[in-house]
Amino acid sequence: MTVDPQEAYGLITKNLQEVLNPQIIKNVLEVEKRPLKLYWGTAPTGKPHCGYFVPMTKLADFLKAGCEVTVLLADLHAFLDNMKAPLEVVQYRAKYYELTIKAILRSINVPIEKLKFVTGSSYQLTSDYTLDIFRMANIVSQNEAKRAGADVVKQVANPLLSGLIYPLMQALDEHFLDCDAQFGGVDQRKIFVLAEENLQSLGYKKRAHLMNPMVPGLGQGGKMSASDPNSKIDLLEEPKIVKKKINSAFCSPGNVEENGLLSFVQYVVAPIQEIKHGSGHFEFFIDRPEKFGGPITFNSFEDLKQAFKEEKLSPPDLKTGVADAINVLLAPIREEFANNAEYKEAQEKGYPVAVPEKTKKAKKPKNKGSRYPGAAKQTEQVTEQLKEATLADEKK
Repeated sequence: MTVDPQEAYGLITKNLQEVLNPQIIKNVLEVEKRPLKLYWGTAPTGKPHCGYFVPMTKLADFLKAGCEVTVLLADLHAFLDNMKAPLEVVQYRAKYYELTIKAILRSINVPIEKLKFVTGSSYQLTSDYTLDIFRMANIVSQNEAKRAGADVVKQVANPLLSGLIYPLMQALDEHFLDCDAQFGGVDQRKIFVLAEENLQSLGYKKRAHLMNPMVPGLGQGGKMSASDPNSKIDLLEEPKIVKKKINSAFCSPGNVEENGLLSFVQYVVAPIQEIKHGSGHFEFFIDRPEKFGGPITFNSFEDLKQAFKEEKLSPPDLKTGVADAINVLLAPIREEFANNAEYKEAQEKGYPVAVPEKTKKAKKPKNKGSRYPGAAKQTEQVTEQLKEATLADEKK
């Protein structure tokens, strides 16, 4: 099925925060008249969280637009990102991510037959790729590489050299995956610019870059992070834990600017409803107690946002609605995990639970004093020994 170029471009750029080099995309669709080839990469470090619904809704848009979509499971990037994932477990994490991504897309009715999965190490260890890393290292300065990875690679006081290699590899991936565009979060922007500024020096073409907004975490400020358990909700989180985390999330009355819960409704709940029920569909139900006005349904995100801004909707009620909505989204993913032995093995071996070692405390000898059974007998023995020693000395 061929999609009209203008319709395809609209789907590809829908809900994005920024597009670099949009003319490259338009040229592929309108002049070359072929499907756009793009890739989205993810480094399998911590367990995927609810923030992953955002790129998944965009993968749905890309597939609907007829794009050829590749998901890069960047296992070597995960290893390079400050040793977040040891090599011996990273293969299981990559499998866990693949199964999770497929489960998410299936749960929101997205056909995945045309989705291609590639593991980074399948081509990043070849001689051609290695030589290109050296060629990139010869034209990119230390400061440029450090700046490019600043929002992606974990920053520490004494950074490892691996953090400088990471952005060089991500730039090269565009060529080796033979794509027209790379998609990622707006936190990837500096790496995208590095690629645009340097790939042509190696004789490779410039690519377009698509950036979606970052979903704020549950705390005040910051994004949802796989390495910060308090900022995010895992995709296999139990319903009770979801409610507990949402109830403790930052949500100030009337504050719609710094509100991770409203952002989640805007960037996750709303797009998924459109995927499932068609463009423009929005229905957000809150099971509000009768004493506070009873259950309420919002039929547009703007109405929900305005009600919260005017404090007609309280933080506890918004939290109830969001927690219920998340549990509805997670239910089919949890079910798929429960019925998939390969999925369970990937979690078990990719995220082994550390069992704390039990160490026995060394017993200190107690000072029992002289008032315990046998104390008198022991004293008599010591006295006799002292007498014998004294007599022996006198005989000498």
